Amino acid sequence: MTDCILIGAPVDCGKKRRGCLMGPDAYRTAGLAEALASLGHGVTDIGNVAPDKVEVAPPRNGVVHELALNVGWTAALMRAAREQAPNGFPIFMGGDHALSLGSVAGMAAHAEALGRPLFVLWLDAHSDFHTPDTTTTGNLHGTPLGYVTGREGFDAFPALPATVPVSQVGMIGLRSVDPEERAALEDGDATLVDMRMIDEIGIAKPLSEFLAKVEAANGILHVSLDVDFLDPAAAPAVGTTVPGGATVREAHLAMEMLSDSGLVGSLDLVELNPSLDERGRTAALMVELTASLMGRRVFDRPTPRGH
Repeated sequence: MTDCILIGAPVDCGKKRRGCLMGPDAYRTAGLAEALASLGHGVTDIGNVAPDKVEVAPPRNGVVHELALNVGWTAALMRAAREQAPNGFPIFMGGDHALSLGSVAGMAAHAEALGRPLFVLWLDAHSDFHTPDTTTTGNLHGTPLGYVTGREGFDAFPALPATVPVSQVGMIGLRSVDPEERAALEDGDATLVDMRMIDEIGIAKPLSEFLAKVEAANGILHVSLDVDFLDPAAAPAVGTTVPGGATVREAHLAMEMLSDSGLVGSLDLVELNPSLDERGRTAALMVELTASLMGRRVFDRPTPRGH
């Protein structure tokens, strides 16, 4: 069994719509620790991380939102990842997707210290491959993969202890990619799986092929699960809803395949905005998906009350 380390990351500065700072406590309330413990895992909740206090020069791109605060969170979460990864399986409870600027960078440093490559699986409607210079919204939750793969424009951010080559990134669930991001991604060899491909061939084949790449390289896999990977009909508690997302069953299949692979070393749970939820059902679904990733199977699911 695994020692799971819950790390609260109430990041709410990666975009202008507020509410994700309540995410970590929503996961606690929805029983994340209890679900993991019921599967036999050890669970330690280290509480919520706080951002470092930093001063930065004004951004070149005047629309960038809360640059200093995002940089402070990145430094703090990178440090938390590097400190906690040797102790078990970090689960970063967000918080908006800007938290991954720090979590992925820290996990990349951890993997390098072990002499292994870090692969990143981005389960998201968006590619999040912008930079502070290219973003038109100013929302830095759209930049984590740009940062960790070493794109230019992040000079205000901590120097990366290790970069993640684009070839070691898999994006599944895409259905909203800006033209600038598309152009930048066409230059690389990331694994790009949009919802049309999933409609045509299913989610299992492209995910299996990506996992085979990770295994062949003796890699460690970091999974970043955005609420908007899911269709908003199933998971309404997100400020960036894009219709046509993954079904609940497709998401569970992905989690079960990831569990079977034995390759996953860390997890982000991002973009949960409890103020937009319906009686906590999105938080509960994210907890169920995490349980599937950590070993729960169809026959192990508890019977719903009232059955």
